[in-house]
Amino acid sequence: MSEPQIRPALRSDDGALAALDRETWSPLHAVTPRPLPPFGPFFDARHGVEEFLVAEADDRIVGYVRVGRPTPLASNAHVRQIQGLAVHEWARGRGVARALLRAAALHARNQGARRLTLRVLGHNTPARRLYEAEGFVVEGILPGEFCLEGEYVDDVVMGLALTG
Repeated sequence: MSEPQIRPALRSDDGALAALDRETWSPLHAVTPRPLPPFGPFFDARHGVEEFLVAEADDRIVGYVRVGRPTPLASNAHVRQIQGLAVHEWARGRGVARALLRAAALHARNQGARRLTLRVLGHNTPARRLYEAEGFVVEGILPGEFCLEGEYVDDVVMGLALTG
């Protein structure tokens, strides 16, 4: 696989991103039920195309990251939040997620953000290691916040300073 190139999402990416989202669904990171047909569009009123960065390699989409505002409040406008990250299984371990995280931080900085946050399930050890390697630190833990497949799972809040 060639080096991933990161670019803003396009409306025409809808089908490929929707398929990627369905293929990568897992109880390791998803708090919503497995998607079932009929499938709606990937981009909608809550998930605007402008919030997504896409990783491409070998002329196909291999991953995405969603960077949005955690709230609509003016007092929180200096924060961006990673609200989704997915990489095709066959492309994992090749730097795609790392490239997407770095692009997300740059994208947030370019929007004037001072902080980038995310939430990750406590049992998602591979993701937590990656986030920590990219400079995110644990800022809080919500114990047993989700009940997934009969197990209570912590919600871990992580943050990255974009200043200094």
